[in-house]
Amino acid sequence: MKTLLATIATLSAAPALAHSGAHMHPHASDPSWVPLLLIMASAAAAFLWMRGK
Repeated sequence: MKTLLATIATLSAAPALAHSGAHMHPHASDPSWVPLLLIMASAAAAFLWMRGK
């Protein structure tokens, strides 16, 4: 069990392997989260505004 935990800790502390080329998965720097955040904030504001009437 100690060896397994040491292996897991080592792998989780290691930097992620870099890759190049086109790929479909987004990263944290991908700006696609900005429109989603604006849509969610607008929906929450509309919900709260309609609830207040």
